[in-house]
Amino acid sequence: MNTRQLTELGQQLRVDSVRAANAASSGHPTSSMSAADLMAVLLAHHLHYDFDRPAHPGNDRFILSKGHASPLLYAAYKAAGAIDDAELLTFRELGSRLEGHPTPRRLPWVETATGSLGQGLPVGVGIALSGKRLERTGYRVWVLCGDSELAEGSVWEAAEHAGYEHLENLTAIVDVNRLGQRGPTRHGHDLDAYARRFQAFGWHTIEIDGHDVDAVDRAYGEAESTSGQPTVILARTLKGKGVAAVEDREGLHGKPLPDAEEAIAELGGVRELRIEVQEPPAARVLHAVAAPGQAELPRYDKGDEVATRDAYGQALTALGGAREDVVAIDGEVGDSTRSEYFAKEYPDRYFECYIAEQQMVAAAVGLAARGWVPYAATFAAFLTRAHDFVRMASISGAGINLVGSHAGVSIGQDGPSQMGLEDLAMFRSVYGSTVLYPCDANQTAKLVAAMAGLDGVRYLRTSRGASPVLYGPDEEFPVGGSKVLRSSGEDRLTLVAAGVTVHEALAAADSLAEAGIRARVIDLYSVKPVDRDTLRQAAEDTGCLLTVEDHREEGGIGDAVLDAFLDGRPVPRLVRLAVRTMPGSASPAEQLHAAGIDAESIATAARLLVEQAVVR
Repeated sequence: MNTRQLTELGQQLRVDSVRAANAASSGHPTSSMSAADLMAVLLAHHLHYDFDRPAHPGNDRFILSKGHASPLLYAAYKAAGAIDDAELLTFRELGSRLEGHPTPRRLPWVETATGSLGQGLPVGVGIALSGKRLERTGYRVWVLCGDSELAEGSVWEAAEHAGYEHLENLTAIVDVNRLGQRGPTRHGHDLDAYARRFQAFGWHTIEIDGHDVDAVDRAYGEAESTSGQPTVILARTLKGKGVAAVEDREGLHGKPLPDAEEAIAELGGVRELRIEVQEPPAARVLHAVAAPGQAELPRYDKGDEVATRDAYGQALTALGGAREDVVAIDGEVGDSTRSEYFAKEYPDRYFECYIAEQQMVAAAVGLAARGWVPYAATFAAFLTRAHDFVRMASISGAGINLVGSHAGVSIGQDGPSQMGLEDLAMFRSVYGSTVLYPCDANQTAKLVAAMAGLDGVRYLRTSRGASPVLYGPDEEFPVGGSKVLRSSGEDRLTLVAAGVTVHEALAAADSLAEAGIRARVIDLYSVKPVDRDTLRQAAEDTGCLLTVEDHREEGGIGDAVLDAFLDGRPVPRLVRLAVRTMPGSASPAEQLHAAGIDAESIATAARLLVEQAVVR
């Protein structure tokens, strides 16, 4: 297309953005209008994409990080012939694929859900890592960002990681339109301020007028020819470009234009240009991955003392040997999480994200979008800072495995800053998530392998200290199940535990048995989905459930157990032992006792429940 045609295409994208938002009586047309020329040139001259085959391994990947500018994305889809005008005007309607912010659950051309700002570039880094280090097909990753979101720390985690990895297949396009939601951005139209920051992280920077289609065209070509470093194109634009009533004016963010018909006329009217987007070159072929095999998982003997974090690392390494699609990611604590076992065996499939947990989870999402099965690990406590990325991964429908080690007060002397005490609640609250908490090495190995075949966000909680192996290596642990470790017809209550507290509950049950009090013990290794049938049977048989967890009371195992009785049936007597104080530094045994979740505390609580406590 020549200059005039590119300009016309940009105007069409503006008009259709205005029309879509007007039909919905909501949306962000002015944010779309500023980036319309940037999108027009990319679509017409530089993007290689087969819209009929969105899974084509050679397709370039486009991410609209400023997801609120979805009218622009949908207008581009219309120009490419992927949707028609009638569908464009269903924007934001109930049941429409064209949501307020785009998601891959609805549209096959969307790489990742955006809308929570600062996420597109980090996920783009993950996709670019896959393209450069794993797939090697030669595709490019284009990420359109807004200038407001450059205030997010996650953007700079991504910028540093991309520079460190020399991701020349990644181009960030920043729509510097000067205005945020409530007024001017921090740096306004100072392109140099943004350039200095990206340059410090090793990026090639290009500063342009974002409404000069020839300059945009040259910038994209320069990005494509740059090697050894990622490129950022900093484009000076005007919000609401082309309509005098809204152009570069404050107070109009997230609102349809006041007079859509007048604005459309000012933009030159409705157009019906169609673009033949370039298909990926024939040379771009998929890097072959062997079909998954059966992993020879590590086997541990009953009675051995093994930390579940060790079992995680060993099982992941075994899984990596059987499945070439398994990749591992860590947040610079691989010697503690035991991801280093995988790294030593399969360095080409290991990604070190350093202490940047947002980028670590985003990389997992990007790798999953490209068909890999990622396992990302760090301390359970540190995953909390990446919660928004976990939440958005769920919205994307991303299949990622997250592993939190050093959970609970049982880690001992390191103190509360290192103790994951909220992680079970955090992951249980995520839509469609699976939450697993093994208590021994064989159980851990089986669950690590099972996670690879699950959907959505999967979380595995591991422990720092060694614990006795309770189960044989041939025992099975279906997700959604549990194990009854003590049971009799004389049980007067049921102890429900997971992870480290399983061992404490067993010791407590033995102590109670010596006093003539029979207690059932359930290992609730699947915290979500929870084994409702077993819990309901235990409640029916014993009348009382006592949950014990190395976690805060809110949202953990106790609440998971309670969920089994919210179907209208009578709720049994339920007592919850959990970490209710702020721990300090102490040995693991002292921590468990101080929190009231060790064997002695469990036995004391049980005696009170059956009214056989001795008051001294």
